[in-house]
Amino acid sequence: MSSPTTIVFGPTGHVGSAAAITAAELGAKVVLALRDTQKPIPGITADQEKSGSFERVHADLTKPDTIEAAVRTTGAKHAFIYLTYGSPDHMRGTIEALKASGIEFVVFLSSFGVHGDLRSIEQSNTVAYIHGQVEINLEEVFGADGYVAVRPAFFNTNAKWWAGMIREGEVKIAYPDSTFDWISPGDIGRIAGKLLVQGIQATSGAEDRNFIPLCGPKLVSQGDAMGIFGRAIGKDVKVTEVDEEEGTKILIENGLPEFVAGPLVKSLAPASGGSRQYDVGRYTEGSLNLKKYAGQVTSLEEWAVANKEVFGV
Repeated sequence: MSSPTTIVFGPTGHVGSAAAITAAELGAKVVLALRDTQKPIPGITADQEKSGSFERVHADLTKPDTIEAAVRTTGAKHAFIYLTYGSPDHMRGTIEALKASGIEFVVFLSSFGVHGDLRSIEQSNTVAYIHGQVEINLEEVFGADGYVAVRPAFFNTNAKWWAGMIREGEVKIAYPDSTFDWISPGDIGRIAGKLLVQGIQATSGAEDRNFIPLCGPKLVSQGDAMGIFGRAIGKDVKVTEVDEEEGTKILIENGLPEFVAGPLVKSLAPASGGSRQYDVGRYTEGSLNLKKYAGQVTSLEEWAVANKEVFGV
């Protein structure tokens, strides 16, 4: 059975590029959908594109007419998409355009914050709510066999929030003993690429086939992580604890939206058994899923050494 032609929206991102590369390695023809078709794509050389496994096309997830044109022109049947913030209809128009133009299966980059009854997620839980609404639209438009939402937790690339301080040798942070799971976007992308090629069959045997929670291989405290990043770039890093207000302000100053920064810092406050953002059962499920679907799992140390550009070096 031949692999379906797949279209990857956002292939210049860490997850999208890994998804595209993996899908091609598994035998699929991969369409790279970009707003700027001249933009370089990490990990894919010009020679590889010329080999015939990849094709570039102009498309914008916020403009359904460009989506329909890209899909119809290329004959793509499976698609990788990500959240477009600010969509007034939670990407309903985008999803309907994918369906109308011939897409049969969608892989959506969602969030670990989404869990339980999608229709019960409170709007005040902004990140989970907006991702959950997109999942609802996928369910209603594509049905149970037509999509899988990948729900990763804390991306390693979030290290960029502290990159300037790491280079300077002192990181000011709230709750340095609190932990994150630190998941590699490349690992997420490999899973997305596998799903793109295999479709819903990839989740055969899973209790919940339409979503895959993902966590990194090890919980690492913020303080320890800053040390790992410092060593990767040859810098001794001092970690200074600040209060919630200051910690939130620092994250906002480094590019994190206020509606994300505030709740994130509050979630790190000590609670019984550790940080609030990880339920033991959910973390275990997510880390096992990473190993199950990615095959190759990247440690935080390995990722930091291989991605020094995130720290501006």
